[in-house]
Amino acid sequence: MSDIAARLDALGIRLPEPAAPVANYVPFVRSGDLLHISGQISVGPDGLVTGVVGKDMTLEEAQAAARLCAINLIAQMKAACAGDLSKVRQVVKLGGFVNADPSFTDIPKVINGTSDLIGEVFGEAGRHARSAVGVAVLPLGAAVEVDAVVELQ
Repeated sequence: MSDIAARLDALGIRLPEPAAPVANYVPFVRSGDLLHISGQISVGPDGLVTGVVGKDMTLEEAQAAARLCAINLIAQMKAACAGDLSKVRQVVKLGGFVNADPSFTDIPKVINGTSDLIGEVFGEAGRHARSAVGVAVLPLGAAVEVDAVVELQ
């Protein structure tokens, strides 16, 4: 078992099947050593987490939704690496989008739900650059969406 698989196991995380695209795009594209992963929304075992942060969901609920995005990003990484997550050299950048009430300003704290899990799973290779943006609406009413750029070996 790889270190990454062991960390996922220790965290009690079982990766889902990677989500299929809901429109005209592909889940990921590899260009050289870089893997660009399309935005992954806040879908978990209980379905899609929807809501407007700061209006009908709390910061903590939004962070949990962002954590689901991280799990879905890792599932896409695993698919892109033919099942071998040890091929991830570096998580380069995350782009986080939060369906937020205009008065909600803790957008970076929401996306910490993604960043924290990526760091727990990948260690130093999980330290990344990031953007965190509040938006008026996300696809399917999702609470959070995160995309990624990852360097592969």
